[in-house]
Amino acid sequence: MNWQFLDGPLLFKIAASVLLVALVLTLRAALSRTLRRAAPKSEIRRRWLVTIRNVAWVVIALGLVPIWLETIGNFGTAILAVAVAVVIATKELIQGVLGSFVRTATDMYSIGDRIEVGSHRGDVVDLNLFSTTILEVGPRAPSHLRTGRTISIPNGMLLTATVTNESSMNRFVVHTLSVPVSLDDDWKKAEAALLEAAEIECTPFLEEARRHMATLEREHGLSRLPLKPRVLLEFDQPDRVNLLVRVPAPVGRQGAVEQAILRRYLEGQPWRKDRVSTTSVADSAAT
Repeated sequence: MNWQFLDGPLLFKIAASVLLVALVLTLRAALSRTLRRAAPKSEIRRRWLVTIRNVAWVVIALGLVPIWLETIGNFGTAILAVAVAVVIATKELIQGVLGSFVRTATDMYSIGDRIEVGSHRGDVVDLNLFSTTILEVGPRAPSHLRTGRTISIPNGMLLTATVTNESSMNRFVVHTLSVPVSLDDDWKKAEAALLEAAEIECTPFLEEARRHMATLEREHGLSRLPLKPRVLLEFDQPDRVNLLVRVPAPVGRQGAVEQAILRRYLEGQPWRKDRVSTTSVADSAAT
């Protein structure tokens, strides 16, 4: 076998490339081990592990460019032709890289955020140049339960699809739930009972949520964000009214807060006409 094409400069470039890759990967492994021991929360640890991995590959790519720049320049015309062919053949991959750049530049979402891209909704568990991996939440849009399935979303979708970030307010969000009430029942009593249940369940963290929202108002120049629980009315059918409950909730605990409010609301049901009638008949019989 003829090895004469491996002249001195080429051997040096190969050795330098191998050394660069080895050093970066070794440093990445050391940082990852240190982070696994030091990070107290799994979400923070996962976020930094993904960041370290992506930064390592970027450093390797940027380090290889000056090493091989001269060699690449000698084959500029051939590489240009190959590049055109690669662009045509790898359109989806290029869109993924562009989508990743848009996500990073706009701070669209990060590890741990709950997002919805198109019809897919879940918690972000991994990010790279080409795709975003989420842990699915569902099965319906209002649900906050994880299904146990992971979904890999091509970053190219970020260029065309609408992206909703449910965790964009960091520590607290304003959560809305809908409760239908028949117009045959006393909807005013139902509204009062639902508002009371919301106020009781939100009291433990209401002040902290107000301080957090006040900070966001100062930082982003927002108008006052009302956080006190409130109930709004909505009609979608002629024989019932939907009570829309608007409450603050800690990020990641929207489902737990919602369930607590609904359970407390359903305990008495003083607005039900059939319940009132039954109680009145029982009282009359007792007298």
